[in-house]
Amino acid sequence: MNAANQRGTGRSSAEDTAETANASASAGAAKGERAAAGSVPSIERPGIFHLAFPSILANLLYAVVAMVQTKFVGELGAEAVAAVGVGQRVFFALQAVLMAISAGTTALVARAWGADDRTEASRVTMASLAVGGAFAIALTLPGFLAARPVASIFGLDAATIELAASNVRWMSIFNVAFAINMVLGSALRAAGDAWSPLWVGAGVNVVNIPLLYVLVFGHYGFPAMGVAGAAIAGGVSFTLGGLVMLVMWIKQAFRLRYVSNGWYRRERFARLLQIGYPAGLEMLVFQAGFFIFLMLIGNYYGTEAFAAMSVGGNLMMVCFVVGFGFSIAGSTLVGQHLGADDHEGAVRSGWRSLWYAVLSMGSLGAVVAWHAPALAEFFLGDEPVTIVHTIHMAWIMAAITPLFAVEFAIGGALRGAGDTRFPLMATLIGLIGARCGLAILFTLLGWPVVWVYAAMAGEYIVKAAMLLGRFRSGRWKTIAPIPSAAR
Repeated sequence: MNAANQRGTGRSSAEDTAETANASASAGAAKGERAAAGSVPSIERPGIFHLAFPSILANLLYAVVAMVQTKFVGELGAEAVAAVGVGQRVFFALQAVLMAISAGTTALVARAWGADDRTEASRVTMASLAVGGAFAIALTLPGFLAARPVASIFGLDAATIELAASNVRWMSIFNVAFAINMVLGSALRAAGDAWSPLWVGAGVNVVNIPLLYVLVFGHYGFPAMGVAGAAIAGGVSFTLGGLVMLVMWIKQAFRLRYVSNGWYRRERFARLLQIGYPAGLEMLVFQAGFFIFLMLIGNYYGTEAFAAMSVGGNLMMVCFVVGFGFSIAGSTLVGQHLGADDHEGAVRSGWRSLWYAVLSMGSLGAVVAWHAPALAEFFLGDEPVTIVHTIHMAWIMAAITPLFAVEFAIGGALRGAGDTRFPLMATLIGLIGARCGLAILFTLLGWPVVWVYAAMAGEYIVKAAMLLGRFRSGRWKTIAPIPSAAR
């Protein structure tokens, strides 16, 4: 019970102190009983780099594949690049539910692991897989039906719209595979095991790259499928990776054990939804804001400016994967420290993740900005207008990488604590209010597209200020209950 609720009951501070002491003693006794009963022994919590480094490597592998995909598709022209960008944006919007479940999984598994309740961590994982699989199946039909109508709102030419719709339809077939990878990967990292998802991810990429080569261009007897081939290559490789991860989990090959009973409890599902739904809404708000942003570019500045958004983002992907690694480290360690009732340790983990992210992302952003002209020419070939737009996009994103670091590290720390509502508010105000508001203003004024790209800076200034203020307030420490207490 938090301090505000205690004051509302009108009880004396002595009674509150006594109740807190009794609760702490009971929690300690419960941990002792689990250890004595021979459950999975306690282990020392990993350090930030122990979690961040393999997560960075795993996501760097995916970034390399995204760059290879961009290179392959880029040889088909700006329309193909823009189609992949639209397809990914629509697909991510449909995946918001799975990202919400993943956020709930991370927070609850980390809390349970920090409280030495390994069984509850396993049961949360099983419940998350069940919910994620069900929603993944339900999302398949909308992916087919809504692909072309949604792709058409960006104001691109008919050929690009059809390519984008094909990309979304093919990716929707593999929704369940994406769900398995997302949920199990999040659960393992929340339990402190970031290496297993890395090895599985490496295998996924080993399969993905040759499939891209074969299916995009049509080699070894396969038809040249272009943009659709890129989606199929990714889906098949993720399916194989998901199956491997699922089999290994069932065979008890991970530190996070598989359990087949006791996971179906209404309270557990309620906690997942309570923590996860704001994260899902945040993703929907993010996708809606990005839709507005891309609609402005596609309708008023053309396909080349639109394609530059995708290529510029891929050039900065190495910075983003580093930030994501520190986001995972921060969310895991904050959740584990809170589960162990170590609030100061949670605060330290959040701040350390932030400073590591700022230094690493800022340095990499400077390198990318310096080489942006050569990189843009490499990925786009003979597309001079798109190359110029891409260089401008990369320079702007490189300049605001420290603000991206706040989004990743502090946003991840808050979500790891179960505080998923405040990042939703920050995204709503920063993206919809600041970025889209400025982008609409610049478009109405008839300013060049570089000013519309620069509207991103307004978003991340607002979000960084809000997230830092929230973390400093400490209100996130008592947002989510310790899972074992509700069993």
